Amino acid sequence: MDFIIRQEYENDYLETEEVVRKAFLNETFSDKTEHKLVSRIRKSDAFIPALSIVAEKNQEIVGHVLLSKITIVNDENIVNSLALAPVSVEPMYQKKGIGHMLISCALKKAVDIGYQSVIVLGHKDYYPKFGFKPAHLWNIRAPFEVPNDVFMALELTERALKNVQGVVVYSKAFFEEDLS
Repeated sequence: MDFIIRQEYENDYLETEEVVRKAFLNETFSDKTEHKLVSRIRKSDAFIPALSIVAEKNQEIVGHVLLSKITIVNDENIVNSLALAPVSVEPMYQKKGIGHMLISCALKKAVDIGYQSVIVLGHKDYYPKFGFKPAHLWNIRAPFEVPNDVFMALELTERALKNVQGVVVYSKAFFEEDLS
């Protein structure tokens, strides 16, 4: 299958959100509002257009990944990082490597523009394929209760998290309610 992996553009937003919505319809651990999260992140200071990536087949969007700005805070020390959330693939295209291509592209672009780490709350057997490890190994914690094995960090540059510890602070977009 031939897919194009590229940056998402503003005229893609509605189509992308529909892909995200469909991707999570049958997921057990989903509140079914990930598409609204994507929309809120795009409207926030955390949005980095270059790190909103889509997969396209026959000029239709079939997948999306988003990396957005977060910080890791420990007292007065604040370190910039990224959150990987969400990754979405249209159900009929799942399990074909599209998610892997999207994540790999987004991580490479993050390095290219100078980011050094990424945090993800995700499947404990999937994200280690990209080098993610439990965040608690660096004493990095989520701002909410979550099992250690699903809250992970990735050093995009060697030893980027060596002296980093603290609590992840997500953009307000992750916690706001949609009024619509």
